[in-house]
Amino acid sequence: MSSPRIEKPDLPEYMTWEELERLPDEIADRIELWEGRVVWLRRGPREHQRFTRRVVHEIERCARDSTSVRTDTCWEVDLETNVFLGTSGKSNFLTPDFLVFRCLPPYQDVRAHDTVLVGEVLSPSNTQSDVEAKKGRYAAAGIPWYWEVTLQSDVSAIAKIRAYGLETGVATLPEGVRPLHRSDYRLVGEWTPAGEAGVSFGYPFPIDIPWVALAF
Repeated sequence: MSSPRIEKPDLPEYMTWEELERLPDEIADRIELWEGRVVWLRRGPREHQRFTRRVVHEIERCARDSTSVRTDTCWEVDLETNVFLGTSGKSNFLTPDFLVFRCLPPYQDVRAHDTVLVGEVLSPSNTQSDVEAKKGRYAAAGIPWYWEVTLQSDVSAIAKIRAYGLETGVATLPEGVRPLHRSDYRLVGEWTPAGEAGVSFGYPFPIDIPWVALAF
């Protein structure tokens, strides 16, 4: 995400993965395919890259600590890696800012069923409708945990971190009313710099992050 800002080019409404691969890297890297529909990813400010790296570093540290205790588990933590939503094909994928997935062989694509946590770093330029649309696709893909890291608008700092857990049950609704989505995320944790203890959450492995590790 450190590459220069590029204006959105003239793109078709739909593309295949094969067509996407033929584009220059600086264009292709800013595109998601939602069942073949082209979704252009705006680049955030430099703070977006900075705090994404810091969050990834801390979660990766916690993953290593967990693996050292539970040797039967293996986690990979990465940033800006495509998550393919189907069991096959590559024309339906999302690119979270950071993610945790079960260890895979080298160069193997990451699928939604491999992925246990995805996260987005939200800058002031992010719109709520875009955030909710992407969150809904993560939920529909069955990814158990979703995090949002919200940046402050006036200083270079994190305003809050929220953790969401996937709920797959259907609520009791009046006769004839059906939910639009059978899976949705519920807020299960929220932390701000005012909480001196920092971020502490138990899934998919113990994650404990002091605020000083995320500060500017």
